[in-house]
Amino acid sequence: MTAQNAIQDAYLYDAVRTPFGKVGGALAKTRPDDLAALVVTESVKRAPKLAAAGASGAEKIDEVVFGNANGAGEENRNVARMATLLAGLPTSIPGTTVNRLCGSSLDAAIIASRQINVGEADVMLIGGVESMSRAPWVLPKTERPFPMHNLELANTTLGWRLINKNMPKEWTVSLGEATEQLREKYGITRERMDEFAANSHQLAAKAWDEGKYDNLTVQVPDVDLTRDETIRPDSTAESLSGLRTVFRKENGMVTAGNSSPMNDGASAAWLGSEKASDILGLQPLARIAGRAAAANEPQYFGYAPVDAVNQAIQRAGITWDDVAAVELNEAFAAQSLACTDAWGVDTSIVNTWGGAIAIGHPLGASGARVLGTLARRLEASGDRWGVAALCIGVGQGIAVVLENVNAR
Repeated sequence: MTAQNAIQDAYLYDAVRTPFGKVGGALAKTRPDDLAALVVTESVKRAPKLAAAGASGAEKIDEVVFGNANGAGEENRNVARMATLLAGLPTSIPGTTVNRLCGSSLDAAIIASRQINVGEADVMLIGGVESMSRAPWVLPKTERPFPMHNLELANTTLGWRLINKNMPKEWTVSLGEATEQLREKYGITRERMDEFAANSHQLAAKAWDEGKYDNLTVQVPDVDLTRDETIRPDSTAESLSGLRTVFRKENGMVTAGNSSPMNDGASAAWLGSEKASDILGLQPLARIAGRAAAANEPQYFGYAPVDAVNQAIQRAGITWDDVAAVELNEAFAAQSLACTDAWGVDTSIVNTWGGAIAIGHPLGASGARVLGTLARRLEASGDRWGVAALCIGVGQGIAVVLENVNAR
């Protein structure tokens, strides 16, 4: 590699998201491509030099990379490109959509950071979107024409559908049943699960009340939604303990209360090289210092972040002793606890502004949400190192380590 092609650092400059709506709730009438276009538009507005320069400034955006887990509905024609066009940006800006299920938009950040590292880009807009309310029912094509038997629709909202018969049965259990198996394997109790879930709601409500999300969110026009719709601040471990189990009627522990809900929302973030500061008119918040993806048996998907984070930390050249903040997407309380137990991390540094059990988990948008939240948490605390991570269906995990460039 020549000096001209030396690796350059990738930085996170800003992040924004919509408040997350519940399935069938405030955002259910808003198309996912419109949600994505909103955070694209808002991101440009929040970059002073880019906004002031108009179309000529926007042409300096090298690419838009968005995550989306469904891709079967209104977002089907490469939602990153559609959002760019709907936002009125120049047609010369390319866009690509990434699908790593729940980790899609964090994967978008990883892909963009690599382009920056090798000098192929200076300004990248990343993000993700999901409308689980508007995910369509699909009708598979028949193997022969004019079938005489009944045909079954498949719901594309979440989880396995149109399963290949060659896939082992133990891999294709529901996400909830997989979590039941995971908590059995690692000895996670119902009491801990409900306490973790209640804490998520209380911390999220407190963070909103204290204005911590004011700079991280943009309101959706003509929608009455000022904060995340699924937060229940009055939740307690005692109240959650009375909920019935969802996936196992006997000997089950996973409930709607200690699981993330289904949601609608979009998120975005600016990534760039050092040159991006002059282009955007923003100062960097954090450096992308380490990244990794890992995989294990599909039914233990919830545990995959363990190895992903450990690898990312090692690649960043630090240890767990250096980590001051963790943003772990709470797909389920049981899997979150299994991960934090494995890391031996002090849970007081995990999701201190609430997590997905309260905030919500619109699949494609969650990665950029945890990354942006982590950056702002580090900014607020002055701490140097933090980790963002998500578990991913079909047995994967993904993680990014951020270094606060303004650490005290």
